[in-house]
Amino acid sequence: MPTNGIHQVLKIQFGLINCENRYLTAESFGYKVNASAPSLKRKQIWTLEQDEADSSVVFLRSHLGRYLAADKDGKVSCEAEKPGRDGRFAIVTQSDGRWALQSQPYKRFFGGSEDRLSCFAQAVTEAELWTVHLAIHPQANLLSISRRRYAHLSALEDEISIDSNIPWGVDALITLTFQNQRYCLRACDNRYLQNDGALVPEPGPRTGYTLEFKAGKLAFKDCDGKYLAPMGPTGTLKAGRSSKPGKDELFDLEESHPQVVFLASNGRYVSIRQDEHLAKPSRVPSRSRRRAGKEDEEMTHETFQMQIDRETKKCVFHSNAGSSWTLVSHGGIQVTATSVAANSMFDIEWRGRRVSLKASNGKYICAKKNGQLAAVSDSVGEDEEFVLKLINRPILVLRGDHGFVCCHRASNLLDANRATYDVFQLLFSDGAYHIRGLGGKFWYVASSGAICSDGEMSEDFFFEFRARGRVAIRGKNGKYLRGDPAGTLRADADSLPRATLWEY
Repeated sequence: MPTNGIHQVLKIQFGLINCENRYLTAESFGYKVNASAPSLKRKQIWTLEQDEADSSVVFLRSHLGRYLAADKDGKVSCEAEKPGRDGRFAIVTQSDGRWALQSQPYKRFFGGSEDRLSCFAQAVTEAELWTVHLAIHPQANLLSISRRRYAHLSALEDEISIDSNIPWGVDALITLTFQNQRYCLRACDNRYLQNDGALVPEPGPRTGYTLEFKAGKLAFKDCDGKYLAPMGPTGTLKAGRSSKPGKDELFDLEESHPQVVFLASNGRYVSIRQDEHLAKPSRVPSRSRRRAGKEDEEMTHETFQMQIDRETKKCVFHSNAGSSWTLVSHGGIQVTATSVAANSMFDIEWRGRRVSLKASNGKYICAKKNGQLAAVSDSVGEDEEFVLKLINRPILVLRGDHGFVCCHRASNLLDANRATYDVFQLLFSDGAYHIRGLGGKFWYVASSGAICSDGEMSEDFFFEFRARGRVAIRGKNGKYLRGDPAGTLRADADSLPRATLWEY
């Protein structure tokens, strides 16, 4: 399994919905809590923290970094800066997947509505039940805890298998879809996982799962009360016989970094495949050279995971073996780095349909006549330009600071402030992307700058990966997409404020 910090388990963040379909909210003023909000925004996001000494105990931290607590009289507060005795809760999962939160020291249950919240009920009623709505971006890699292997769409494309050492390529992308207060697992080809292991084109009762948390891990319970687990030698993902989650039924969700291919100006993909004209046989095991390869297919050796540093915004390009690009003497680029250093970090310059890459020596990378890559150019010409293609987002979910991008139900516009999300199809076209939504219609930029979703013809959008886990999208008018204060998605930004950076 690759190292270098490639694998990051996602923090479990969620909203809690009460029986009146309102979200538990932490207010900034006075650290008050209520259950009045109709949708999931920043104030409604809670982070689950496991007690290190007792895995049955959890703490709930608000977006303000304060902890939910209940005293012996049932009074609820959210002021504590550190987890304490009154903030210890046990999750009692119900048969329908909803949670009852029980104060661990006082054995009373938390519930209520609007600003009338308390933790004093001796038994669980509807008022003490909460539906969990995950607040993390729903596209991730799924890791089996027992097998230490990743889920992916199998080569035969008839099941999700858990037998991959690394989450590599488009097949490893799993999208969680929240429908009817249950979660569906969606493969990269848009099909849904049924509890018998089959993949089906439309969601239904047998594709819905409730989420349970155990020791900081996830379990998926089906409509019959059984849990998803890997089965057989290939780890076919389906519901087993267990009605209690053990190690076999537990999973981690890991951040899905962008994986890309580069096409050089000679029409060949950048690859780590060996070529005897580039390296002597004795040097092959230890000096894999980065080159523009002869292969026309986008395969494992032509795919690189792009990890963007949070501070410098520079990129590290990992291979499937865990090593990464690095600048060596005389300006050559090889794939020998096993840790992040200045020589293994590169700047990307975005040039519409093409990109250029600058190494730590200040030189641009070019494809030489023999196919080898080298950082030796002072300026950008045809040999220094590459087509960058994102391959592990065939289906796209976008989230900004105000919420998810979703089609407006009463018009052809797109909202950018929704608690739920629509899943769009991403189609590559010579350095640009076409975005297709409901009914097979395409996104386009209207004369007003608004993004519409009912286009009969495709239109180019340009993706620029500007920050860790975030992309800026430029429309044909040269402007960046931004969610305006009313939530409408528009292409009207000339610069890159935070509102133009989208989780994807």
